[in-house]
Parts: sequence; C-alpha cells; structure tokens
Amino acid sequence: MTERKPPGVSFESWVDRQIHEAQERGDFSRLPGFGKPIAGLERPYDEAWWIKQKMQREGVSMLPPALALRKEAEDVPAAVAGARTESEVRRILTEVNEKIERAVRMPPEGPPLHLKPFDVEATVRRWREEHRPA
Repeated sequence: MTERKPPGVSFESWVDRQIHEAQERGDFSRLPGFGKPIAGLERPYDEAWWIKQKMQREGVSMLPPALALRKEAEDVPAAVAGARTESEVRRILTEVNEKIERAVRMPPEGPPLHLKPFDVEATVRRWREEHRPA
C-alpha cells in the first residue's frame, strides 16, 4: 500500500515518519541480508559494479565465445578436483567436451581454439586415485 503525503506536511518529515513506522513494525529487520556486512564494501568504488554483478548472476561473459570456452576448459581441472563424486566428474567433463566438440565443428567468433576434448576415462582414473580413502 502506498501512502500519499498529506497536504501541509513537509516531504522530509513525512519520509522520516514512514521510516520510523517501518522500523517499529520491524520491516527492515526482515530484509534479506539484514545484519550482515555489505559485500565488496572494502573494495575501491567501481562505476560499473552493478553491471558486473548482473553479468555474474546471469552467467554472461564479455569474452568472445572462443575465449570464454578456453577459460571454461582452463577451469576444468579445478572443478574436477573439487568434485565429490565420480558422476560429478563425468558430468563436468561431458559438458565441456560437448562444447569443445561443437566448437571444433563450427568454430565460434574469436581467436583459434586450440582445444581438444578431455580424456574422460583418464581424468576419472586420476580423480579416483586422488580421492581414494586413506
């Protein structure tokens, strides 16, 4: 419900009253993140902060498709190392391999890929050795 400012009341005092009433109702304490520090407050100000956050939330990249795929392939070893199960390792490798194979058939915009699909079985074998119970 939007309350209109009554005639004859200064805008500032009306706003102050709205804030005070919201505090009394506890409206602010029910906001997401209430009581937590604001993320990124320690970093220097960046004009485009909201654009970068939106792009990160939406999974959008500013890189040309070829470079974005190269970056994704570079991140695979870390993703595999952090995987909890063999099926998760296989899923990670299968997804990136499908993208690489598509890109080899129809090269995306950007510099040459110079990528080849990951050897799923060899990578799974290494993952098993590294994650074998002691």
